[in-house]
Amino acid sequence: MTIWFVSRHPGAQAWAAEEGIIVDVVIPHLDPSTIQPGDTVIGTLPIHLAAQVCARGGRFLHLSLEVPPDWRGQELTAADLRRFGARLEAYRVMAAAGD
Repeated sequence: MTIWFVSRHPGAQAWAAEEGIIVDVVIPHLDPSTIQPGDTVIGTLPIHLAAQVCARGGRFLHLSLEVPPDWRGQELTAADLRRFGARLEAYRVMAAAGD
């Protein structure tokens, strides 16, 4: 079982390390075909990729935070992530049948 941290942002990677989140692999982008049953994927993924992680038997932990509109599009530090309430939230995502 592998723990993947998906982020291209140094501030998010630093936040995870400072929070004591243990990961096996840090990658900037996820290829869902690499996910095996029992793997955990941490990050902020498009919904269709999160659904593929779950369909492959992986666990998805979303890196959630409340970024004010005037901060969007800026590179955030680990301190910024803490200030904006960064947390990991587990989600099970499934594509709707027939859609």
